[in-house]
Amino acid sequence: MKLHLLLIGNKFIYNTPLREYIIRKIEQKTDFIDSITFFKESDNSLFLYLEKELHQANRYIIVTSKQHFSTVGKLLCTVTSDNQILKDEMLIPSNSCIFEEGSYLLEYKNSVTNVMHVDEMQKLPEILFDFEESSATIHLFEEDRESAVAMLAPIAQMYDLKIDIVNLIEGWLRIEIRSKKYGNISKFIGSAKQLLPNRIIAATNIITYIIERLSSNNKKITFAESCTGGLLSYYFTKNNGASKIVEGSLVTYANRIKESWLGVNIKTLEEYGAVSSEVVAEMSEGALSVSEADYSISISGVAGDSGGTKYKPVGTVYVGIRTKTKHQESRLNLNGDRNYIQHQSVLYAIKMLLLIDKEMFF
Repeated sequence: MKLHLLLIGNKFIYNTPLREYIIRKIEQKTDFIDSITFFKESDNSLFLYLEKELHQANRYIIVTSKQHFSTVGKLLCTVTSDNQILKDEMLIPSNSCIFEEGSYLLEYKNSVTNVMHVDEMQKLPEILFDFEESSATIHLFEEDRESAVAMLAPIAQMYDLKIDIVNLIEGWLRIEIRSKKYGNISKFIGSAKQLLPNRIIAATNIITYIIERLSSNNKKITFAESCTGGLLSYYFTKNNGASKIVEGSLVTYANRIKESWLGVNIKTLEEYGAVSSEVVAEMSEGALSVSEADYSISISGVAGDSGGTKYKPVGTVYVGIRTKTKHQESRLNLNGDRNYIQHQSVLYAIKMLLLIDKEMFF
């Protein structure tokens, strides 16, 4: 069954942190949301939407404010020919099969709907769906999408699965696996790993996976960033457990800060420029030295939307990765606006971290 999220209320359209919190909490429980639809409080098309959709064999999560919680219940009652009753100080449809504070589950024909309310600075109520283990995510590295489809689609068919392959960046594919009626996800992943050894990681959240791997091996990591402005650090620190493995991070825009904080040689900066392989190599070395971590990642580039030159246009980014025994630097030529270039840079950095120590991560 597909999962559709309905956000009803102006606050969910304009309050980005609240909206992202709701989506994040749902994805932690379900891993996958098929669609997200927004309705303002005064949107009369909501009734027509519910009247049409609740006849489908789908799951729905409806999130609204406490103020409009009973109004949504009335609409659902009209669609399902039901009445609202008072249960645990909530007005909810009488046919609600499960309910907790601020949340109830309603089954109608072949659909199941979880309605809940949340407002600013409040905790999202309990999600009442009983999600089966019917989906998974794997990450495939050092392979193009066309080849991955040719290799993995027959295996997916053998185990009665559907796969969706998305290219995150060059050399990094995210593969969503969904079970059909008799699908076997674990056997598919096992077969895929045998076919593509040291190239597949099974994890919904790749950063959480890295945190767990480093933490279990008592390893630490540190960052030195320029054009990404701390975004790489945020990718890690927004996840639980980051404090176990992140030693620290330095955002070094100015050359004098690169020199004084990271020990980048002024001659290197003058000869090659801040956006160069040589500078990110010294940035990663300095970050590793000052933190005494086991891994360091450095990034310097031209994220735009201005600042590029003929030889280093906007989108030119260098990434350095270093362990105590190995280091590697890469030049990237990226496209997009400033934010997209920053995110692509971070993803490349994460990919380089995984590939520099396959024994650790694969």
